[in-house]
Amino acid sequence: MNIKPIRTEDDYKTACERIDEIFHAEPGSKDDDELDVLVTLVDAYEEKLFPLGKPNPIEWSLSCKPQTHL
Repeated sequence: MNIKPIRTEDDYKTACERIDEIFHAEPGSKDDDELDVLVTLVDAYEEKLFPLGKPNPIEWSLSCKPQTHL
C-alpha cells in the first residue's frame, strides 16, 4: 500500500485507477483498508475542487414542490 495525498490531477487519476482495481476487495483485507483510505482521499480532493456548498433553503423547497398546472 503506497498511500499519499492527492494534490494533482495525475495523483487523482492514479488513485481512481487503483480504486477500480481493488473495488471488490475482501472486507477486512489490506486491499479493503487501502480502498477505504483512497476513497476518503478522493472524496476530499473532489470536495476541494468542486465544492457544492449549501443549498439556498427557499430555492431547494421550491424545487421539491410538485409542479401544478392551474
